[in-house]
Amino acid sequence: MKEVGENFSTSGPENHGFSSLNSVSWNLNQEEIYKIILDRGEGKLSKDGAMVVETGVHTGRSAQDKFVVKEPQNKNQIWWDNAKEMSENNFDTLYEDMIDFSNNKDLFVQDLYGGADLQHRLPTRIYTEYAWHSLFIQNLLITVKDDEKNSFDPEFVIIDLPSFKADPKRHGSRSETIIAVNFAKKTVLIAGTSYAGEIKKSVFTMLNFLLPPKNVMPMHCSVNVGDQNDSAIFFGLSGTGKTTLSADPKRTLIGDDEHGWSENGLFNFEGGCYAKMIRLSKEAEPEIYETTKKVGTILENVVLNEETGELDLDDDSLAENTRGAYPLSSIPNSSETGRGPIPKNIILLTCDAFGVLPPIAKLSPSQTMYHFLSGYTAKVAGTEKGVTEPEATFSACFGAPFMPRHPSEYGNLLKNLIHKYDVNCWLVNTGWSGGPVGEGERMPIKATRALLSAALDGTLNSAEMRTDEFFGFEVPLSVEGIDKTILVPRNTWSNKDGYDSQASKLVKMFSKNFSIFEEHVDQDVINAAPSINVT
Repeated sequence: MKEVGENFSTSGPENHGFSSLNSVSWNLNQEEIYKIILDRGEGKLSKDGAMVVETGVHTGRSAQDKFVVKEPQNKNQIWWDNAKEMSENNFDTLYEDMIDFSNNKDLFVQDLYGGADLQHRLPTRIYTEYAWHSLFIQNLLITVKDDEKNSFDPEFVIIDLPSFKADPKRHGSRSETIIAVNFAKKTVLIAGTSYAGEIKKSVFTMLNFLLPPKNVMPMHCSVNVGDQNDSAIFFGLSGTGKTTLSADPKRTLIGDDEHGWSENGLFNFEGGCYAKMIRLSKEAEPEIYETTKKVGTILENVVLNEETGELDLDDDSLAENTRGAYPLSSIPNSSETGRGPIPKNIILLTCDAFGVLPPIAKLSPSQTMYHFLSGYTAKVAGTEKGVTEPEATFSACFGAPFMPRHPSEYGNLLKNLIHKYDVNCWLVNTGWSGGPVGEGERMPIKATRALLSAALDGTLNSAEMRTDEFFGFEVPLSVEGIDKTILVPRNTWSNKDGYDSQASKLVKMFSKNFSIFEEHVDQDVINAAPSINVT
């Protein structure tokens, strides 16, 4: 077996079952991987040096093809309503078949850390069939420093072979694509998909399982910190403004997607970003836009003019879900350590397309847990085929697909941390005011930023508040520089009865969604639910 690069651990491929590989490329750097990608025809260069690749049939996650191995240790620990079961025998057969498939093949290995907390990080080894996948995960995870190499021993292993096709009869899969998660063996197998996001989310899934028993809270969120050493957490589903609002030039970005909260403070799970690129503009997202012009950035399914090397970020002919993977260092004012102090504020972002929620509201710990478990936002009419009016979307913990444990376990952990550290919690609506989509107007971004700044700098803590008649949380009556009208959503509607009807409709949606959690939470959280008893 030919070996190039540096294997700085005592663990070789034989430790993970490989015996007949043609070659192994260990921990190659960006320049070395770039050359291999181009030599093998896996990608093409833009005029500015970004690597442009195509992922083929799969341009996003294959959620229906993700399976969790059910075994005695975890059968009572997994949220099985949210996970597809796989037998231990099927996993072992899949593992053996993928190892056999790799015979005489060239594999790329990256040894990296998942997590910036020195006490709770996860040493991770990733075997990839494609060279560009190796660079992708090098961008996304945390590099092992020279003085850490002697002590590095991989605890978690990912084997990623896109050209291997699973057999439903033999492996218990749904199709030729499979993401098989084995928590007991700390191993994930990925086959039949070239979408690199599966590798990234496998690390997140493993950490989401391993950390809660240590009283460490894993979170699908972004984090930044101000010059007063005041960290803020931003939860929010796609389209709520999580990346935009956390990228504040006045505050240092810890990370934009996955974090943990330990006794040591907040820490990034990653060392990079995986941002949406479709219709990205220099004016709206200048920092992310600049990453498309950097050597080392990997652009997935972005259309490239091969004659000029120009990118067309507006072209969705290959995929709507075009992506860019780049190191966090590509973003100005980003953290070098990936760590921050205990948070002072938690922000739950929602894009309410019904035009009901206020632009900002203060939450109690119980209300925070209620809305965290609800994970509400709304799809806008016209964004998806068949969506003709606003459509409520609920994703528990603002990241249900990656949460292997029951949501209440994460919710109770978060609630306890909020109590312990007396954290201020806010609900921020970046959606509509004055009516639903088609009637009202989108919440002005300047107003959102001003209200957010007032929350983060402590101004809102002393503001006079009213209690929202439907949701029961506190809403400021006035904030300097903000039109008072938008603080009371009902006042922005010309048809007040229409507002009441729409608010009642949304409350009922919350109630129906939360019914599955009621037996798992304390009475104070149930009491924090919205009500249609209008005063």
